[in-house]
Amino acid sequence: MNTTKIGWIGLGNMGIPMSQQLINAGYPVTVYNRSKAKEASLKAMGAAIALSPKELIQQTNVVFVMVSNDEAISDIFTGKDGLLSAKAKGKIIINMSTVSPAISKEMAALCHEQGSDYLDAPVSGSVKQAQEGTLVIMVGGASATYEQAKPILEKLGKLTLLVGETGAGNTAKLAINTLLSFHVQGLAETVLFAQQNDIKTEDMLTIINNSALGNVVAKIKGEAILNDNYKAAFALKHIAKDLRLAKAEGLNSPLAKIAYQTFQEAEAQHGEEDVIAVIKQVGK
Repeated sequence: MNTTKIGWIGLGNMGIPMSQQLINAGYPVTVYNRSKAKEASLKAMGAAIALSPKELIQQTNVVFVMVSNDEAISDIFTGKDGLLSAKAKGKIIINMSTVSPAISKEMAALCHEQGSDYLDAPVSGSVKQAQEGTLVIMVGGASATYEQAKPILEKLGKLTLLVGETGAGNTAKLAINTLLSFHVQGLAETVLFAQQNDIKTEDMLTIINNSALGNVVAKIKGEAILNDNYKAAFALKHIAKDLRLAKAEGLNSPLAKIAYQTFQEAEAQHGEEDVIAVIKQVGK
């Protein structure tokens, strides 16, 4: 059994399978989630339950945070009974959320003031990859802290890579999610164009998947289109948010401008659906 005591905050679509991976790897895990019902499956696997982020960090050595946005990060770190309301000296806090580089730099500075270390380590991949432990993890922060955390990160992903200083992991995630928006919108427009010209969707997807342009995104999201299944594996609202963050960081290229507009418009009606629901927007 691994002796490093791990804390996990955020039990959403990704947080549950990722924390389960660490329990299965033999780590003692303590979890916290604002919605207490989501803690039940982890408790059944042997996880301890903390009543607050403050209590969680007091009981653990390495804390993972996986939440949805900058506001949630700020609350978890600096809110009432937040992580930094406890004595956190010597702890490592790993923020795996897709958030702005700015919030990572702000939280890292606060951590360092208390003598704790901070890594931003967002992931590429969805629920299936989280369940399989095959995520791609891009990390920003000090190399010494990264080397300490790497054995744990490797339980969650097939690739973990230190890409730069604090905030660099977040920037890399915004970059790859920008590419994801291009792929998804491009797939949607291709399928719609084929449909408009009496080419069966199934045939078009077969062509794509057997060509040099075939990829995992086209395969998975193509199946979703065929099955009319827009249940969120990665909600459209999240990529709309990521494109806003990327724009705030200076992304202003031609394709990015188009994707930004498309996904912002789609969010109001299809934000809770999967990202491939953008096909409903571009098909209007």
